[in-house]
Order: sequence, then structure tokens, then C-alpha cells
Amino acid sequence: MKFLSKTVLILGAVAMIACGDKKEEKEDKITIGDGTSPQSQTEAATDKSASEMSASDEDVVQVTIEGNDQMRFNKDEIRVKAGQTVRLTLKHVGEMEKTVMGHNWVLLTKGTVINEFGQKAVQAKDNDYIPEGTDAVITHTKMIGGGEEVTIEFEAPEAGEYDFICSFPGHYSVMKGKFIVE
Repeated sequence: MKFLSKTVLILGAVAMIACGDKKEEKEDKITIGDGTSPQSQTEAATDKSASEMSASDEDVVQVTIEGNDQMRFNKDEIRVKAGQTVRLTLKHVGEMEKTVMGHNWVLLTKGTVINEFGQKAVQAKDNDYIPEGTDAVITHTKMIGGGEEVTIEFEAPEAGEYDFICSFPGHYSVMKGKFIVE
């Protein structure tokens, strides 16, 4: 009888340990909006000690914007502070190739007429649909296709409201938003 009781206790302990492991596996698979698990976010935050963080890292605002195969950005407004360093990542979350459904992110100067710029951009295929010699662009990413991403870093312009677009032919009319600098 003692043997049977010990066996039941051991099997019960093994079952509890096994269930605990499965719970941990589930937690590791939970993802947050940026695709990381809560655990990996905590690890990432603690991997970098305060002494390793440079002052410039603390002053950088991280912005991620997605474009998809339905010609849409997932954001139509981005807010930053004047003079702030912006690290912007454009992710193409669709599957179509760059030649069919390419996306870029273009920040236009104040007063730029989007339709006029877009019509000029159509002629600039070899330059990622950015017209050569234009003074209408503050900054832009390169053109990317499905599954790709690109990151640029720039200093936010003076306070005001600016337009951002995708300059791929025909996209600028729907893939646009406001870049608001406070």
C-alpha cells in the first residue's frame, strides 16, 4: 500500500510539473502589438543597463507604421516634438512584391500639394518615386515590398502640421496622414 501511495504522489508531482511547463510555453507564445512576448520585452529592457543607454537613445522617439496590400497605412497621424530625433520604421505587412504594391513613407514640406507631388512622383520610378531635385520632401524611406521593412532616422522639423504619403503611383490619394510636430 505504501508503494502505491508513493507512486501516486510521484505521478501527481510529475503531472503538476508538466502542467507548469505547458503554462510557461503558453506565456512565451503570447505576443504584444510589436510581435514580442511580454517576457522578451522585459528581457530586452533589462539587457541594457542604464550606463549602456546613451543620452541620444533616450531622446529618440520610435515610430512604427505599417502599409498593407490594401493600400493602407495603419496610422493616419503621428505626433512628435520639434527637434526630436525620430527613428521611423516602415513595415510592409502585405505579401505583394515591390513592383506591384510597393510602399514608402514620404514626409512632405508644409504647403506641398499632394496631388501635384504625386503626379510628378509617377515619373520617378528609378528613384523610388521621389522626383529628383524636389524641395517638397523633408525625408523618405526607400520603396519596399511585402514582408520587408526599412528604418530611417531624422530630426523632426519645426512645429507645425506636415503631410506624409506613400508615393507609389496611385497610393498617395489614400495612403496619407498628418505628421504633427508640437
